[in-house]
Amino acid sequence: MSKKGRILVAMSGGIDSSVAAMMLHDEGYEVIGVTMKTWDYATSGGKRKTTGCCSLDDINDARNLAVDRGFHHFILDIREEFGDFIIDNFVDEYLAGRTPNPCIMCNTHIKWDALLRRADQLDCEFIATGHYANQREENGRQVISKGLDENKDQSYVLWGLSQEALARTVFPLGKFTKPAIRQMAFDHGFEELARKNESYEICFVPDNDYRGFLNRRVDGLEDRMSGGKFVDKDGKVLGEHRGYPYYTIGQRKGLGMAFGEPMFVTRIDPTTNTVVLGREEDLEGKSMLVRNVNLQKYASLEDGKEALTKIRYKDKGAMSQVFNEPDGRIRIEFAHNVSAIAPGQSAVMYEGNDVIGGGFISRNKEIPADFSQKIIAGEKVGA
Repeated sequence: MSKKGRILVAMSGGIDSSVAAMMLHDEGYEVIGVTMKTWDYATSGGKRKTTGCCSLDDINDARNLAVDRGFHHFILDIREEFGDFIIDNFVDEYLAGRTPNPCIMCNTHIKWDALLRRADQLDCEFIATGHYANQREENGRQVISKGLDENKDQSYVLWGLSQEALARTVFPLGKFTKPAIRQMAFDHGFEELARKNESYEICFVPDNDYRGFLNRRVDGLEDRMSGGKFVDKDGKVLGEHRGYPYYTIGQRKGLGMAFGEPMFVTRIDPTTNTVVLGREEDLEGKSMLVRNVNLQKYASLEDGKEALTKIRYKDKGAMSQVFNEPDGRIRIEFAHNVSAIAPGQSAVMYEGNDVIGGGFISRNKEIPADFSQKIIAGEKVGA
């Protein structure tokens, strides 16, 4: 056992997690690398080869680096667990008229749990990932803060992690920029790794065609969804669409019709298979409800707490106040209008660089839990 102890490092085969493992190895940790196999893209019926974290090439890249640096590497097969939870949730959210973020769901419910269980089996005190974020303990709480590189900061996708998980997690890249990480790979002789392209696609939709994925996943979905109406905010019918699951809030392109001016998806009503269109200003709003809230920096929030809230990953955030609702949700009131508040996406609250907590943007009235099962069973939706 090394003087710094044993640490389990999640290695996707990409540059970030690879350099994270190298850094910890050089710092004196006994590193054990693990690559999680989450998905076989061949089973999804897509048109492109597997990319991202699930390809054989990426697994081999992770293993080769571990061999070169002299530490152990294992493959952790979590395909069954991943598919049952993440894929089903992904489909359910679109069928409920929401816009899911499967990477956050995976971090919160699958990857960290799988890593910590394997860490216990291998007698590892800590786990580590290649996320660009920082973590510290303050006032008895585990706090995530933004990474140094604003262009790569990934604190937004970590809001769902529990205090127990954070207490055992290390983020080696939080104090570095992406160019510095690439230079480290060059300096260690891994030039091919340093030039490796990044994947921004969902691992189980590597062709980036989520509509095609839904059709392959749910037999006859497009036929059952056809004939839905595009309407304006006053209910005037503007035309027919393919089916509400194929649209997202804020979407402008790919509507399949010309309207004489730019039109955006402003609301989706799955109970009537209706997609509401409007002008860009119709996307703006000042208030939203947030469900499944997980707090990190504080154990509770007082009403009126000021926070900068981000409603999507690349959002710069907007100043807001946070209020507690009787049903356990929180209500966020923005100081100024924000655009394209999309149910299903994550709202993450910040105090300076620190993550206060986050949750999923909610409808004022949620769709019944068995709604998507009715769709999958073949019941046509639409007025």
